[in-house]
Amino acid sequence: MDTMKVMRHGAMAVMAASTVALSSGCFAPAAEQPVNPQEIVQMNNADFYTDGKLDTKKCKAAYFEMMKKVGAPVYDVYKPDDGFLWTVDFGQGDFARFGMGGVFWVNDREHQYFGHEIFLLPGQSIAEHRHLPTTDDKGPLQAKHESWLVRHGSVYAFSEASKENKPNLDEFPEVVALLNDKQREVLKCTHVEKWEADGKLHRLYVPEEKGAVKETWHFMMGGPNGAVVTEFGCFHDNNGLRFTVPGASL
Repeated sequence: MDTMKVMRHGAMAVMAASTVALSSGCFAPAAEQPVNPQEIVQMNNADFYTDGKLDTKKCKAAYFEMMKKVGAPVYDVYKPDDGFLWTVDFGQGDFARFGMGGVFWVNDREHQYFGHEIFLLPGQSIAEHRHLPTTDDKGPLQAKHESWLVRHGSVYAFSEASKENKPNLDEFPEVVALLNDKQREVLKCTHVEKWEADGKLHRLYVPEEKGAVKETWHFMMGGPNGAVVTEFGCFHDNNGLRFTVPGASL
């Protein structure tokens, strides 16, 4: 498959992003519901920045609006500006396309388990990444293994590998075109699936090659109405996190 041909095709098929005015001059509302239920309308990236810096209040307000539209609870614990619900643009200044919100419910080194809530606006993507084994002062740590349950909305899940071993980017040109430009240039994930809030658990597919585990590149993008996703995994050691986009960071 000619990946660059797919990228060019996708770029031609990209939907126009809507420019959404700030509801109060301080907070950015979530993108409007698309007329076509399969269309993804991204927000205006400038609405999330103040004096060139990512504005957590604006980001969180957009997530809260999205959560209300998809029927997800907005817990009081999310609301204070204390970093419990954090937001990130991966240091790229493109939050509308290249960002996420999250809550680490638990990240337990001693007992080796992890629970994470992921918040994604329509068309917003986590940076493509993988997890490597590491060693800290307490000893070796395995590469993080993960599973996800879409609670509300939907996502497009990108992966380097699949059981079918079938690259299918050419089936999703309009979705690929919504990716951050830098991400498309270095994209390793050639398999895409759409996951709905249907009670199905999705595990990261990790093939074994000659007895050794291959750490799989992966990420997800918010669907037409955004998404709330619960992630289950073993302990997350940030030292084992790797991104494909140069300079990207959590």
